[in-house]
Amino acid sequence: MDISKIQKQLSNFASERDWEQFHSPKNLSMALSVEASELVEIFQWLTLEESNFPDQKQLDSIRSEVADIAMYLIRFCDVLKINLEEAIEEKFIENGNKYPIELSKGSSKKYNHRDN
Repeated sequence: MDISKIQKQLSNFASERDWEQFHSPKNLSMALSVEASELVEIFQWLTLEESNFPDQKQLDSIRSEVADIAMYLIRFCDVLKINLEEAIEEKFIENGNKYPIELSKGSSKKYNHRDN
């Protein structure tokens, strides 16, 4: 994925429509939350089995929401000049420190709720 290319496309899309005025970090973070909630809504009443094997209509909706989430996140990062790739790399290191294999393997407990 070429994040820089997508950022330029999103920036151009917003600029052509004079939408930069609406793309504050506050508004973009709220839109991101709404799109994530729309993804959750697809799964809301599914059983575990159904959630593992969505039908084609559900897959189409999931794909659309995932794209919306990614686009808002990338736009948000662009507006705040956050290098998404660097942020992800840093978070991997942080999570590796919080969740060492020997303490975390096979456990869903959050790092601050496990027995050390």
